[in-house]
Amino acid sequence: MDAINNRSILIRGLIVLIGIIFLIKLYSIQVRDSSYKFSAESNTQRVVIQYPSRGLIFDRQGKLLVSNQAVYDIMVVPREIEPFDTIDFAFALGITVDELKWYFDEMHRNLKKNKISSYRPSVFIKQVSSLQYGILQEKLYKFKGFFVQRRTLRMYEYPNAAHIFGYINEVSEKMIKNDSYYVQGDYAGITGIEETYETILRGKKGAKVVLVDVHGREKGAFRNGRYDTAAVVGQNITLTLDIELQQYGEKLMCNKIGSIVAIEPATGEILALVSSPAYNPSLLIGRVRSDNYQKLSEDSLKPLFNRPLQALYPPGSTFKLLNALIGLQEGVISEQFEVSCFMGYHGGGWSVGCHSHKSPLKLAPSIQHSCNAYYTVVFRKILDNPEYSSIKEAFDKWKTYLVDFGLGYKLGVDFSNENRGFVPNSAYYNKVYNNVWNSVTVRSLGIGQGELLLTPLQMANMCAAIGNRGFYYTPHILKDVNNKKEYVPKQYKTKHDTGIDTTYFNPVIEGMELAIWGTDGGTARVAQIKDISICGKTGTAENPHGEDHSIFIAFAPKYNPKIAIAVYVENAGFGSTYAAPIASLLVERYLKGGVNPNRKYLEERMYNANLLNVTPKRD
Repeated sequence: MDAINNRSILIRGLIVLIGIIFLIKLYSIQVRDSSYKFSAESNTQRVVIQYPSRGLIFDRQGKLLVSNQAVYDIMVVPREIEPFDTIDFAFALGITVDELKWYFDEMHRNLKKNKISSYRPSVFIKQVSSLQYGILQEKLYKFKGFFVQRRTLRMYEYPNAAHIFGYINEVSEKMIKNDSYYVQGDYAGITGIEETYETILRGKKGAKVVLVDVHGREKGAFRNGRYDTAAVVGQNITLTLDIELQQYGEKLMCNKIGSIVAIEPATGEILALVSSPAYNPSLLIGRVRSDNYQKLSEDSLKPLFNRPLQALYPPGSTFKLLNALIGLQEGVISEQFEVSCFMGYHGGGWSVGCHSHKSPLKLAPSIQHSCNAYYTVVFRKILDNPEYSSIKEAFDKWKTYLVDFGLGYKLGVDFSNENRGFVPNSAYYNKVYNNVWNSVTVRSLGIGQGELLLTPLQMANMCAAIGNRGFYYTPHILKDVNNKKEYVPKQYKTKHDTGIDTTYFNPVIEGMELAIWGTDGGTARVAQIKDISICGKTGTAENPHGEDHSIFIAFAPKYNPKIAIAVYVENAGFGSTYAAPIASLLVERYLKGGVNPNRKYLEERMYNANLLNVTPKRD
């Protein structure tokens, strides 16, 4: 009897144990192991991400610059793939069988690395054209596990302004980690305004749940779209850019290396930002982007390099304007201060050469004729000012003025790749010269040479501040978002004072006007524009690697200027040879809408000038 009872207890225990095992397994299948859930759901429904169109981009005149075009990603759920005709599939995709094999190998590599899931959709082939999608769509039912997801690509209405727009690429793991909006396979702005205003332009993704049959074909919305969410289109932005001025600038700079920056002084709005050599922004969209990017990266002329924001140059004689203003503010010179020039400044066994001009000169004529002797003396007087206890104190005060003009630090333009330039301080020279140096040691800074390095953007902004008689607004490219000005960051609406009294700008600006309009000569007479009171300053920066660099900064008109411009042409000689003509043509085009027939010869000469020793390109 006891044996029977024990056997009964054992059987009951086994039944209970088996029941517990089944319950645990059922829990594991239904709750813990989501693969079964995914398997069941994927046989009846699919979540299709709805990617929004990016916001459109317009120029200051309302001209459409950047729009969108439809493309399609071929998506795959690896575990749903069944044997199929690879030749037929490759033909439908417009690729070879070998290329198709590469895509499958890549899919398997990503599966092994856990970059994608067997149960979830991932991108198999990116950015198939609308035409190719039309061919594939008719045969897609044959290839179980594959479906198509619509996306948009950028479409550029002009082959210009590539450095301004930047480009879009697939997000990195770092971007995914920093912003939960993104998942692998998403795209985002990487450079230019596409990067800066990414959150405004990108919109918001939606999702659509669709029913699918055993072949993966969509059969309609799941529960009448109850669980769908609509994508929100990105917001449109208007740039401060004048696309016609940008086009003209790029054409004038063809076959030259350098930069053009044009700013509206009263607002800080960037009118043109030319980096030469340039490239067509359409090269960096679609499936050809990677190949084209590599070609551009390997080009010895560095067309991807954004020279207006990143290139560092000595400002040359354009910097004399700033030393004149500092000398006046510090009280070490007046507008009547006079210096004699004997083909330069000579003394103590060293010289600073100069070109032939009348002598002696007062302040305004010293700018007109760009006298090196004058500004060597002025700079030495600034540093040897007895008001300061040491040259180091005076030097750091001099640097403070430069910083107030926006030099030596990033201005804060709405691009991520801006360079800060380099303005040395006294500590720098203490280290270089072991604390033994004086105004003679650093004399080359008086004429914009030496260790001083600025970006073309900083030079244009310096010119805008002079045209404004002592203030500037941070240069920027965003004008409004959906026609609303309030989206423009406050930092671009804040006036920055240069620390120079307004009255001291008059003789300096008079000198800039004489440089172009002086009856007894001037370094920039080639920049004269009929009926426009343009004021400017040439510069020729020494280049140890070849021909000197040609520089010109200007603003116009003289009072209440509408445009300030800096042109920098590498290896082009004197400022009056290339930079001044290019700048004056741009100013004339912007203010008058065209170029006077009497100056067409100058325009043609700039078009045809080839400083790269290659065949000139024309429209």
